[in-house]
Amino acid sequence: MRILVINPNTTASMTEKIGMAARKVAGADTEIVARNPPTGPASIQGRADGEAALPGLFAEIDKANDEDFDAVIIACFDDTGLYRARQRTSRPVIGIGEAGYHAATLIAGRFSVVTTLSVSIPVIEDNIVTYGFRSRCARVRASEVPVLELERPGSDACRTISLEITTALANDGVDAIVLGCAGMADLANELSLEHGVPIIDGVAAAVKLAEMLFALGLKTSQAGVFRKVA
Repeated sequence: MRILVINPNTTASMTEKIGMAARKVAGADTEIVARNPPTGPASIQGRADGEAALPGLFAEIDKANDEDFDAVIIACFDDTGLYRARQRTSRPVIGIGEAGYHAATLIAGRFSVVTTLSVSIPVIEDNIVTYGFRSRCARVRASEVPVLELERPGSDACRTISLEITTALANDGVDAIVLGCAGMADLANELSLEHGVPIIDGVAAAVKLAEMLFALGLKTSQAGVFRKVA
């Protein structure tokens, strides 16, 4: 199968990192194509950035309708434009936030999310309620690491995120952590080993969910809320 992974921001280094993380978990017969829009915000931190990213994201979705992709992944933990994207194509469209939550509920009783900045918390909390995971998510925590700091060589971002995970495990009553940014995709394995609990990367979870839907022959329903729009 072929999966299109769209990073809705314009930071190419993050797109490359996301693509590498996706390919690392993809099956041998799965091709991953990762790309980002040419215009839009350099990072998505809060509602305003998410809204600014929508034109570029939707242009990439529409372009994919003329290409032979079997699924689309939106690689922003805010699940930017997810429901509206599903109205633009019958292909499965998976947000890495929703994918991460699903994975967490399959292997843990409760989880917390560790994201980047506090400005992202309201968007993530709203999504958790919309998806029906409120009772399983203890808390959404901000590490106060800016998204682009994850791209800076020599950054202290991993250590800062790790400290927030330590706090979550000590205080939230959780047995898993979901990383709340696509730019953290390369940190999950290292942090899992360090903390001894599942640390879930939504990019990897989304790839495996896309492969599952493809194997089952399932596409986005056109009968209800995701009915295709012009």
